Amino acid sequence: MILSNIQFIKYLFVSSLLLSNIMASKIITIGGLMLPAAIILYPITFLFTDVVSEVEGKEKAHNLVIMGFLMSLFMALMLVIGKILPPAPFWKYQDSYNVILGATPRIVLASMIAYIISQNHDVWAFHWWKRRTAGRHLWVRNNLSTMASQLIDSVLFIGIAFSGVYSVKTVGGMILGQYLVKIGIAILDTPFCYLLVRFYAKDRERKQRA
Repeated sequence: MILSNIQFIKYLFVSSLLLSNIMASKIITIGGLMLPAAIILYPITFLFTDVVSEVEGKEKAHNLVIMGFLMSLFMALMLVIGKILPPAPFWKYQDSYNVILGATPRIVLASMIAYIISQNHDVWAFHWWKRRTAGRHLWVRNNLSTMASQLIDSVLFIGIAFSGVYSVKTVGGMILGQYLVKIGIAILDTPFCYLLVRFYAKDRERKQRA
């Protein structure tokens, strides 16, 4: 086996995070709500940190969050370098590159602040609920920690990125719409949390017996 179950889940976390940062440049409409395309991917990063929290503990989950933050900064830096490199004379897509991949510093700042605060809160809240429930009811800590953390993420990202750009009413609507979709995804991913914890735990047990 080239990758262990544990490594595979961590790579999925980082890949999902980086892809969601790129996908966020496209705005989509779902049920009349205007949302970044990343709404279909970013929420599941909280699922992965919950799984790591459950099986490996708080410290390893925090380390994963920090790694994701550093990889996001590295990706942002590389995209900026790609933006400023002179295009070939026959390449006519510089403006498209700038629009899709050249996010403004304010958007990048909003994304990074929302990520580091909400993901670390998710790890803390997950373990707070784990203690309160004496280690029982994984679905409780998975959902309640994620719901609170997704609210923090939505308020911080939309608030920092768009306050002063759009009206208070519009910003509030964007926060509410994004949060409702995230809550729906959080509820739907609960069975996958149980499956991944089992998948993850088997690999850990095999390593401990080896």
